Amino acid sequence: MTDTTFGPRGWTPERLGSLAGKTFVITGGNAGAGFQASRILLSKGARLVMLNRSAEKSTAAVKQLQAEFGAAADVSFVRMDLAELASVRAAAEEVLQTVPRIDALICNAAIAQVPTRTLTPDGFESQLGTNHYGHFLLSGLLFGRIEASGGRIVVVASLGYNMGIRTIQFDDMNWDHNYSPNPVYSQSKLAQMMFAYELQDRLKAAGKEVGVYVCHPGASATSLIATSGGLLTRMSWWLLSRTPLVQSAEKGSWPEVMCATEDGLEPRALYGPTGPMQTGGPVGKGTLNPHAHDKAVMQRLWTVSAAATGFSWDL
Repeated sequence: MTDTTFGPRGWTPERLGSLAGKTFVITGGNAGAGFQASRILLSKGARLVMLNRSAEKSTAAVKQLQAEFGAAADVSFVRMDLAELASVRAAAEEVLQTVPRIDALICNAAIAQVPTRTLTPDGFESQLGTNHYGHFLLSGLLFGRIEASGGRIVVVASLGYNMGIRTIQFDDMNWDHNYSPNPVYSQSKLAQMMFAYELQDRLKAAGKEVGVYVCHPGASATSLIATSGGLLTRMSWWLLSRTPLVQSAEKGSWPEVMCATEDGLEPRALYGPTGPMQTGGPVGKGTLNPHAHDKAVMQRLWTVSAAATGFSWDL
């Protein structure tokens, strides 16, 4: 799969001009690809607001970023746990009170390969609840501010959407009967993609000018699996991450930075590395398999998500 839009080297941060006056809100901006995306955006003069679960790690990340880019670097954080809808609502309220414009909301945070089935405080399977429901609600709560700024929403997905059952298990969304870490992670990332593509359709029908783009980091050396995966998964990933098959977290951040800043991107697309197996290589438009935008499934998932989160989008 070769995308020649950005030349043989693909998209790189060298394409970025000044981002002064622009504000980016990112979930999970204090580690991994999210932290590297934060670095790139700050290096171009943007204002950055991180929404993170850990206040301690966020404080350390802010210090590290200001040490690199100077005390005047405009970076801050709001504590938010995507797994708790009440926390998402409180964080969104704080953002609306303190952040006058949002040029892009980057839905970057995730948990992955949780070894045993656990439920969020709201009673949802943890990977679906965190990765999908949390971002569905956050995006909806901040949408008015994003729209007023002529901004965009970036959903960071995963090639994992091709694993598992390739649809949504509507009859048992909490996986009471057949829980397995990888297929359920796959389900949560597929749900995020379906949310994005259905949102595109609804925005188009409503005549609203908000860009929605979907990307993935390829195989990148981030802390995602080390943070939430089981022991065997963590050991396997540790070994794999020391091979040429896995790229740096910085390169893994390029697709989301591109989707947050680049003009002329296609909505119904999946952006990321375009090398062998799309785990690495030049960043551009990759392969998007049709099960990710099955219209009937997307519509049903939207209805289920609105009911689960108690949030109705005004579209």
